[in-house]
Amino acid sequence: MDQESQFIDTHADPEKPGSSALARGIHVLQAFGIDAPALTAKELMAITGLPKPTLFRLATTLCEAGLLRYEESTGRFTPAPGLARLAAPMLARTSIRQLAFSPMQALAERACAQVSLGLGLGLDLVYIEFAQSKDCVTVRPAMGSHISLSRTASGRAYLAALPPEQAQRYVDGVRANNAEHGAWLAERLQEARRDLAERGFCINRGDLQRQLEAVAVPVRAASNPDEIYVFACTVPSFELRPGQLLDDVGPRLATLARSIEAALGTPPASPL
Repeated sequence: MDQESQFIDTHADPEKPGSSALARGIHVLQAFGIDAPALTAKELMAITGLPKPTLFRLATTLCEAGLLRYEESTGRFTPAPGLARLAAPMLARTSIRQLAFSPMQALAERACAQVSLGLGLGLDLVYIEFAQSKDCVTVRPAMGSHISLSRTASGRAYLAALPPEQAQRYVDGVRANNAEHGAWLAERLQEARRDLAERGFCINRGDLQRQLEAVAVPVRAASNPDEIYVFACTVPSFELRPGQLLDDVGPRLATLARSIEAALGTPPASPL
């Protein structure tokens, strides 16, 4: 779980009156992640706050539906292939992936970089596509993994593209839990908005990992204005020439994003 994820609960309380069994089941599935691919019943109860009888009833149903699997040898639950089947229609309709991959790969090879595409809705931002130079040593995150909203160029580009009041509520929630981190995020978000307005891309110089620098550009979907895509290019610091990130990589990523936006039929965005 990203550091800021602990500051704000973006999901409804599964035990509030009127909360459905479906909502509680979704809450169980959301407990799994890249850092937690297998969980015991005790761990699931701690994460979800569900009582033991409710958790076991939901887990049994999810296993029967092919969405979870119970490994008797380890005593742990793991996501099952049925989850991938559920995600397939969403990925299939995101034509942006087919449009974007070739130019993403070309930019990755040119900059010896990793180029990613994220999809966000609400306060969730996840990876849905990657292109990477064969010479790039950057670790490739798993498809569908969550992107930090505060410590990545992608996350801050996404926050900058959200309605200002929604982004401010997020920042306020972070500040309420950790004043120092909240103040830092507010400053970085202001910089991201300024960079997007002036340069067409925002910048991250090692906030998540010191040896990595990145640029990012948000793109709004024409078919659903609530969905926001984010293109990002991440380059190891030692691969960058002086000025290359701002003068070459960033402008090329912005051009890529705008060309894909035009191909999708999205009207040009007004200045942030």
